[in-house]
Amino acid sequence: MDSRLLRAIGWLASCAALAMYFAYIDQIRLNLQGHKGSAIQAGATVVNCMLWTVYGAARARRDWPIIVANVPGIVLGLIALLTA
Repeated sequence: MDSRLLRAIGWLASCAALAMYFAYIDQIRLNLQGHKGSAIQAGATVVNCMLWTVYGAARARRDWPIIVANVPGIVLGLIALLTA
């Protein structure tokens, strides 16, 4: 596969992941209003995103689409976990 196409797919996948993690903002709002969500899902998101971020950062050539896509998942997942 062409490296430019692969890079574009990587950034597109990163945007899709960001949209998924930004959905936690609504769950955090509900948690704070007393409608508690799942701590298991939020905890799993935090662990998953931490592992992917470490993987992307540890590569010989940092994989920025992976890092950029997963850092918000760590932050928003932690907030959702703490408010669940």
